[in-house]
Amino acid sequence: MPPVPPQLVSIGAVSRELGLSPTRIRELTADDVFTAVRTGGGHRRYNLNETRAAWLRHKVAQVRLPGGRPIALDLDDDFHPPTVAWTRELVGLEEDRVWRELAPQLDLEQSPAARHVAQYVFTEILNNAIDHSEGTQARIQVWRSDVALVIEIRDDGVGVFRRLVEGKNLPSLYAAVQELTKGKQTTAPDRHTGEGIFFSSKAVDLFSLAANGVVWIVDNLRVDHAVGASPTTVGTVVRLEIDPNTDFDLAALFRHFTEDTKFTRTRPVVKLFALGVNFVSRSEAKRLLAGMEQFTEVEIDFTGVDRVGQGFVDELFRVWPQTNPETKLTPTNMNEAVEFMVSRGL
Repeated sequence: MPPVPPQLVSIGAVSRELGLSPTRIRELTADDVFTAVRTGGGHRRYNLNETRAAWLRHKVAQVRLPGGRPIALDLDDDFHPPTVAWTRELVGLEEDRVWRELAPQLDLEQSPAARHVAQYVFTEILNNAIDHSEGTQARIQVWRSDVALVIEIRDDGVGVFRRLVEGKNLPSLYAAVQELTKGKQTTAPDRHTGEGIFFSSKAVDLFSLAANGVVWIVDNLRVDHAVGASPTTVGTVVRLEIDPNTDFDLAALFRHFTEDTKFTRTRPVVKLFALGVNFVSRSEAKRLLAGMEQFTEVEIDFTGVDRVGQGFVDELFRVWPQTNPETKLTPTNMNEAVEFMVSRGL
């Protein structure tokens, strides 16, 4: 029998899998990092396995340890051992004590901004594992070079998306991702504000959270989000990538979303609330706005959305504000078609 040809996928499928924007994928294709074939209609198609491997090779080539040796940010530990690899029992664990033990090994004394960011995101994510995962252990790994700091925290619990689905009676794992992007989402409101994952996802260069077969990726360097399939089915894996030479102002991030120290502003990304890029129904608008009455200002980010319908816009900017007048909705990053429909709705 002749060999079965590999299945080719669209640029959108590659975007979801790798957490890259379609524009970035086209750039990498033009630079011969990725290889695409053209259909009869002129559309690009990719071999997903080959493209994923090419992306890993490309990332490895961009990051080097002192002396020129590459560091594998996305490969298995046996490709390059982590700087730190610890396993800790979750019962009785205190995240601040673990941080004090870890901090001297990160070599961030000359970079207070990077140290501040690393301390915040590390303690927030480890605290989530301690308080919410229902697991028994946390696996902490760190890769450190002159140009990259990568922190990975892995637990063996129920998985953050499943936990939210069951704790908040959500319809799907995908809906759990959507809720996390809003902020103030927690299954233990008496002990937690639900801010940790929200702010951590915005404080680092690259944030990924994988659990229950799903991964949510936030690329703050390219201002992009993606959701896709993940091999992680047991527990939760959070990976945080930070530039050790960053001058990121964590206090400024908090100020942007708070007022009088209260978390009052948020910025949901519209494209994460559907599997496509077109939004036409009132139900999609209702799902997007669920819980937004907790905030006084909501920036509705339309990045990556091609088209919206009259019902979606009417629910978003006329019906919902009538019953929630204390929350101001501001649409941003609209293309011409979306802006036209929103202006008609307003």
